[in-house]
Amino acid sequence: MTSTTEAKKENKLQAEENDEVDEWDKRIFSTGCSDEQSSLNDCYFDKKDWRACKKEVRAARLRFTEVFQAQQARAATTATAPNAPAQQPPPASDRIHRAAEEAINTEDLTAGLSDKPIVLDERSRQVDWARSFHGLSTEAFSKEAAEALLAPIQLDDIEVKPDGIVYLPEIKYRRILNKAFGPGGWGLAPRGETIVTAKAVTREYALVALGRLVSVARGEQDYFSPEGIPTAVEGCKSNALMRCCKDLGVASELWDPRFIRKFIAEYAKEVWVEHQQTQKRRKIWMRKDDQIRYPFKLYTPSSQGSTRQNNSKY
Repeated sequence: MTSTTEAKKENKLQAEENDEVDEWDKRIFSTGCSDEQSSLNDCYFDKKDWRACKKEVRAARLRFTEVFQAQQARAATTATAPNAPAQQPPPASDRIHRAAEEAINTEDLTAGLSDKPIVLDERSRQVDWARSFHGLSTEAFSKEAAEALLAPIQLDDIEVKPDGIVYLPEIKYRRILNKAFGPGGWGLAPRGETIVTAKAVTREYALVALGRLVSVARGEQDYFSPEGIPTAVEGCKSNALMRCCKDLGVASELWDPRFIRKFIAEYAKEVWVEHQQTQKRRKIWMRKDDQIRYPFKLYTPSSQGSTRQNNSKY
């Protein structure tokens, strides 16, 4: 009889121990974010990567913010109440909060830079250039503007990249637009969010002139390190401007294969150069009237070969 009573007491104590909530769970429940915490843990358990749990991280972050703001509001109310005893806010889950913040900070930038254009109200009198095609092909621009846009480009303005691609610097496009429409008479309006991939930045822009949509193009620019992303964003905008200007006929010669071949034959040359520090050699294209710039210097294989031959005699 005694053994049976003792066994029942042990079972009762064991059941109470099993039902007791541990200290960590108590802290989680006290934050008011237990549901979000549970979803976040489940996601991480399944995927083993915080970055794959963006939805759960955002939900947890939003809930944390709501709880924190409610705590601040209660603290402010308590502080203004006369002779009210000070109340300590419930303890927060510091570890979960840090994990969520870390996941957000390491979020893949292909989701964008959170710089989407402002979407205007449907009844707004201002044109929403993020979506509108207002004024597209309604009428031709003035004769003076057309002459400035379609004028042949100056051959001295054309540059040659080391890989042989000919191009017009983006500042030249801006000067042509300023001459045609006047400063402030044109602009680039973003039509989407900036997308950052592992190696490049891209964004869609609309060229607007005199209150009319002219063209839409997507710019792109490569970068080599995260520190170069701001510069790449600016380069992406300039690239979109250059592409939009095709529809206005600006520098259209540079898209004509015959013009490009003729220009290369008359104004460009291919030379051997040597890096002054690494001594690596390669061929590059350049204008005939340009000079080789540091860190490269001209390399002549024939003279180098004769020098080696003369040295071998001694």
